[in-house]
Amino acid sequence: MKTTPIVFILLATLSSLFAGDAAKGKQLYMTCLACHGPNGEGNSALKSPPLAGQEDWYLTSQLKKFKEGVRGADPKDVTGMQMRPMAMTLADDKAIADVVAHIKSFAPSTIAPTLKGDATAGKALYATCAACHGADGKGNPALKAPSLKTLPDWYIVAQLMKFKEGIRGTHPKDIEGMQMRPMSMMLADEKAMINVAAYILSL
Repeated sequence: MKTTPIVFILLATLSSLFAGDAAKGKQLYMTCLACHGPNGEGNSALKSPPLAGQEDWYLTSQLKKFKEGVRGADPKDVTGMQMRPMAMTLADDKAIADVVAHIKSFAPSTIAPTLKGDATAGKALYATCAACHGADGKGNPALKAPSLKTLPDWYIVAQLMKFKEGIRGTHPKDIEGMQMRPMSMMLADEKAMINVAAYILSL
């Protein structure tokens, strides 16, 4: 069966609708710049994670969750509540695609350890995480598990704590978060989380 020219036109049109425009995204990113840095390098003082190097599908997913109140609506999630109004400045899916396209132009920065974790102890604990995030920590889009390779240890620990305490991953529409929460609860305490983070940084 031959594909007619009109089908090609429709496919091209759909592709252009969902493809992000990095130039437009650069302007939209001005809102993000103050916290996440001009090159998406993040800012530990503001508890803002680096964005550079993260997959576009995950960035898109999280921006939508913030925008829709699936993430960042819990009163105990201080940093999430700060992020949510920023996501809401993005008018629609096209705006999200544009800003993500701009973020994708950033080169990942080197992540230096900030916590004194035991990577050897963390390796054994990470076995549970590897099933979704991969032995190399690069994530798995099919399982909607993001890469952990570009995340600093302090941010990894902060998110694990949020999952364990039910601040994140309890919204009924946060399917991936609800899957992640019981995994975080397998880590006995903050020290175990720091050890896991130390191992991730060693990968």
